[in-house]
Amino acid sequence: MTVWCLTTSPCNFAKTAELGWTVQGVKARRGKTARELRPGDKLVYYVSQAVAFGAVAEVAGEAYEDHERIWTSQKPDEDYPWRVTIAPDVVIDERERWVPADELRDQLEFPRKWPAEHWKLAFQGNIRAWPESDYLVVRKALEEAAGQTG
Repeated sequence: MTVWCLTTSPCNFAKTAELGWTVQGVKARRGKTARELRPGDKLVYYVSQAVAFGAVAEVAGEAYEDHERIWTSQKPDEDYPWRVTIAPDVVIDERERWVPADELRDQLEFPRKWPAEHWKLAFQGNIRAWPESDYLVVRKALEEAAGQTG
């Protein structure tokens, strides 16, 4: 299993939720990365404008290309053509219950690669491989926010 951190906007998070957490699009320039996704991999959703974690999903299929417009971008030509089927794992639909990244950042390994005052730079870009230890921290926090016990 590989863990991936997927950075998305609140609007695109909602679009994935509207689709029942069945498919996720990845930006065009991330095709090489998208093709590395495998069934059983985990996607940790970082919601950029909210600076919070909102979900974990499991990759359920291999990447494929589809240009149907679902997700939106500031770049008019971006159609998130690299798609993977997913299944929901831990999902917080209510924005007010998302887990603030700042509350977890001292426990996360990946953001330590940046100076403390610029830790949010760790979440720029669309998708990146992530340490399993960070996934476990975020998953536990999301389970607690969802009222689940692990």
